[in-house]
Amino acid sequence: MALSKPIYSLMEKYFEQLYTHPIRTKSINSCVIAVLGNLAFQYLSGNKVLNQDSLIAYGLYGLLFGGTIPHFFYKGLDGFIPYGTSHRSLKQLAVERFIFMPLYQAFSLYMLARLEGKSHNEAMGQLLRIYGPTVRANWIWLTVVQYLNLRLVPPMLRVLFANLIGFFWIIYLAKRRQARERKGNKQ
Repeated sequence: MALSKPIYSLMEKYFEQLYTHPIRTKSINSCVIAVLGNLAFQYLSGNKVLNQDSLIAYGLYGLLFGGTIPHFFYKGLDGFIPYGTSHRSLKQLAVERFIFMPLYQAFSLYMLARLEGKSHNEAMGQLLRIYGPTVRANWIWLTVVQYLNLRLVPPMLRVLFANLIGFFWIIYLAKRRQARERKGNKQ
Protein backbone atom coordinates (compact mmCIF):
# COMPACT_ATOMS: atom_id res chain seq x y z
CA MET A 1 0.00 0.00 0.00
CA ALA A 2 2.90 2.37 0.66
CA LEU A 3 3.81 2.33 -3.00
CA SER A 4 0.30 3.20 -4.14
CA LYS A 5 0.33 6.69 -2.60
CA PRO A 6 3.23 7.97 -4.76
CA ILE A 7 1.67 6.35 -7.82
CA TYR A 8 -1.69 7.97 -7.17
CA SER A 9 0.03 11.28 -6.52
CA LEU A 10 1.93 11.02 -9.80
CA MET A 11 -1.24 10.09 -11.69
CA GLU A 12 -3.07 13.02 -10.09
CA LYS A 13 -0.34 15.42 -11.25
CA TYR A 14 -0.37 13.87 -14.72
CA PHE A 15 -4.15 14.23 -15.10
CA GLU A 16 -3.99 17.76 -13.79
CA GLN A 17 -1.37 18.63 -16.41
CA LEU A 18 -3.35 16.80 -19.09
CA TYR A 19 -6.42 18.84 -18.20
CA THR A 20 -4.72 22.23 -17.83
CA HIS A 21 -2.04 21.90 -20.55
CA PRO A 22 -3.20 19.11 -22.89
CA ILE A 23 -1.00 19.88 -25.89
CA ARG A 24 2.18 20.38 -23.87
CA THR A 25 1.53 17.22 -21.85
CA LYS A 26 0.76 15.11 -24.92
CA SER A 27 3.81 16.50 -26.74
CA ILE A 28 6.16 15.70 -23.86
CA ASN A 29 4.65 12.18 -23.56
CA SER A 30 5.10 11.67 -27.28
CA CYS A 31 8.69 12.88 -27.13
CA VAL A 32 9.61 10.53 -24.28
CA ILE A 33 7.85 7.53 -25.82
CA ALA A 34 9.41 8.17 -29.25
CA VAL A 35 12.91 8.39 -27.78
CA LEU A 36 12.35 5.23 -25.72
CA GLY A 37 10.99 3.40 -28.78
CA ASN A 38 14.00 4.39 -30.87
CA LEU A 39 16.35 3.52 -28.02
CA ALA A 40 14.70 0.10 -27.68
CA PHE A 41 15.07 -0.45 -31.43
CA GLN A 42 18.76 0.44 -31.32
CA TYR A 43 19.29 -1.89 -28.38
CA LEU A 44 17.34 -4.76 -29.97
CA SER A 45 19.14 -4.36 -33.30
CA GLY A 46 22.49 -4.74 -31.57
CA ASN A 47 23.90 -1.30 -32.34
CA LYS A 48 27.32 -1.02 -30.74
CA VAL A 49 27.21 2.79 -30.89
CA LEU A 50 24.14 4.79 -29.96
CA ASN A 51 22.81 6.77 -32.93
CA GLN A 52 22.18 10.06 -31.18
CA ASP A 53 20.97 11.77 -34.36
CA SER A 54 18.18 9.24 -34.64
CA LEU A 55 17.24 9.64 -30.96
CA ILE A 56 17.14 13.41 -31.35
CA ALA A 57 15.10 13.14 -34.55
CA TYR A 58 12.50 10.88 -32.95
CA GLY A 59 12.39 13.04 -29.83
CA LEU A 60 11.93 16.23 -31.83
CA TYR A 61 9.30 14.61 -33.99
CA GLY A 62 7.39 13.46 -30.91
CA LEU A 63 7.69 16.85 -29.25
CA LEU A 64 6.71 18.92 -32.28
CA PHE A 65 4.24 16.68 -34.09
CA GLY A 66 3.52 13.43 -32.19
CA GLY A 67 1.38 15.08 -29.55
CA THR A 68 -0.04 18.05 -31.43
CA ILE A 69 -1.28 16.54 -34.68
CA PRO A 70 -3.09 13.57 -33.07
CA HIS A 71 -4.52 15.90 -30.38
CA PHE A 72 -6.19 18.08 -32.98
CA PHE A 73 -7.17 15.11 -35.14
CA TYR A 74 -9.00 13.28 -32.33
CA LYS A 75 -10.63 16.51 -31.18
CA GLY A 76 -11.80 17.23 -34.73
CA LEU A 77 -12.91 13.66 -35.26
CA ASP A 78 -15.19 13.84 -32.22
CA GLY A 79 -16.74 17.01 -33.64
CA PHE A 80 -17.00 15.62 -37.19
CA ILE A 81 -18.72 12.41 -36.06
CA PRO A 82 -20.51 13.42 -32.85
CA TYR A 83 -21.74 11.21 -30.02
CA GLY A 84 -25.10 9.63 -30.77
CA THR A 85 -24.23 8.95 -34.42
CA SER A 86 -25.04 5.37 -35.38
CA HIS A 87 -21.94 3.19 -35.76
CA ARG A 88 -19.87 6.14 -34.57
CA SER A 89 -16.71 4.17 -33.75
CA LEU A 90 -16.71 2.42 -37.12
CA LYS A 91 -17.16 5.72 -38.96
CA GLN A 92 -14.37 7.28 -36.93
CA LEU A 93 -12.20 4.27 -37.64
CA ALA A 94 -12.82 4.59 -41.38
CA VAL A 95 -11.77 8.26 -41.33
CA GLU A 96 -8.70 7.48 -39.24
CA ARG A 97 -7.60 4.42 -41.24
CA PHE A 98 -8.24 5.70 -44.78
CA ILE A 99 -7.61 9.44 -44.52
CA PHE A 100 -5.63 10.44 -41.44
CA MET A 101 -3.26 7.48 -41.03
CA PRO A 102 -1.98 7.38 -44.64
CA LEU A 103 -1.35 11.14 -44.64
CA TYR A 104 0.16 11.16 -41.16
CA GLN A 105 2.34 8.16 -42.00
CA ALA A 106 3.75 9.90 -45.09
CA PHE A 107 4.36 13.05 -43.09
CA SER A 108 6.05 11.07 -40.30
CA LEU A 109 8.37 9.14 -42.59
CA TYR A 110 9.40 12.28 -44.45
CA MET A 111 9.90 14.43 -41.34
CA LEU A 112 11.87 11.75 -39.48
CA ALA A 113 14.26 11.49 -42.42
CA ARG A 114 14.63 15.28 -42.58
CA LEU A 115 15.14 15.56 -38.82
CA GLU A 116 17.88 12.93 -39.13
CA GLY A 117 19.65 15.26 -41.56
CA LYS A 118 18.71 13.66 -44.86
CA SER A 119 18.16 15.89 -47.88
CA HIS A 120 14.73 16.37 -49.44
CA ASN A 121 15.61 13.93 -52.24
CA GLU A 122 16.93 11.30 -49.80
CA ALA A 123 13.84 11.67 -47.61
CA MET A 124 11.53 11.36 -50.61
CA GLY A 125 13.44 8.32 -51.88
CA GLN A 126 13.12 6.61 -48.53
CA LEU A 127 9.45 7.58 -48.32
CA LEU A 128 8.72 6.12 -51.74
CA ARG A 129 10.52 2.87 -50.86
CA ILE A 130 8.79 2.14 -47.57
CA TYR A 131 5.48 4.02 -47.63
CA GLY A 132 3.32 1.30 -49.25
CA PRO A 133 4.54 -1.61 -47.10
CA THR A 134 4.37 0.55 -43.96
CA VAL A 135 0.77 1.63 -44.56
CA ARG A 136 -0.27 -1.94 -45.36
CA ALA A 137 1.38 -3.19 -42.16
CA ASN A 138 -0.36 -0.42 -40.22
CA TRP A 139 -3.73 -1.47 -41.62
CA ILE A 140 -3.05 -5.12 -40.81
CA TRP A 141 -1.58 -4.77 -37.32
CA LEU A 142 -3.10 -1.62 -35.88
CA THR A 143 -6.67 -1.44 -37.13
CA VAL A 144 -8.13 -3.44 -34.24
CA VAL A 145 -5.99 -1.53 -31.75
CA GLN A 146 -7.14 1.78 -33.21
CA TYR A 147 -10.76 0.64 -33.08
CA LEU A 148 -10.34 -0.16 -29.38
CA ASN A 149 -8.76 3.27 -28.88
CA LEU A 150 -11.73 5.01 -30.49
CA ARG A 151 -14.33 2.78 -28.87
CA LEU A 152 -13.05 2.33 -25.30
CA VAL A 153 -10.44 4.95 -24.44
CA PRO A 154 -11.67 8.31 -23.09
CA PRO A 155 -10.94 11.13 -25.58
CA MET A 156 -8.48 12.80 -23.20
CA LEU A 157 -6.31 9.64 -23.18
CA ARG A 158 -6.43 8.65 -26.86
CA VAL A 159 -3.14 10.31 -27.78
CA LEU A 160 -1.40 8.65 -24.82
CA PHE A 161 -2.85 5.26 -25.77
CA ALA A 162 -1.81 5.76 -29.41
CA ASN A 163 1.68 6.79 -28.29
CA LEU A 164 2.04 3.74 -26.07
CA ILE A 165 1.13 1.52 -29.02
CA GLY A 166 3.39 3.79 -31.06
CA PHE A 167 6.33 2.67 -28.91
CA PHE A 168 6.15 -0.72 -30.65
CA TRP A 169 5.31 0.87 -34.00
CA ILE A 170 8.47 3.00 -33.73
CA ILE A 171 10.53 -0.15 -33.30
CA TYR A 172 8.86 -1.62 -36.40
CA LEU A 173 9.28 1.61 -38.39
CA ALA A 174 12.90 2.06 -37.44
CA LYS A 175 13.62 -1.56 -38.40
CA ARG A 176 11.86 -1.15 -41.76
CA ARG A 177 13.67 2.14 -42.47
CA GLN A 178 17.02 0.58 -41.56
CA ALA A 179 16.43 -2.48 -43.75
CA ARG A 180 15.37 -0.35 -46.74
CA GLU A 181 18.32 1.98 -46.21
CA ARG A 182 20.75 -0.94 -46.18
CA LYS A 183 19.08 -2.40 -49.26
CA GLY A 184 19.26 0.99 -51.02
CA ASN A 185 22.96 1.38 -50.15
CA LYS A 186 23.79 -2.05 -51.66
CA GLN A 187 22.28 -1.15 -55.02
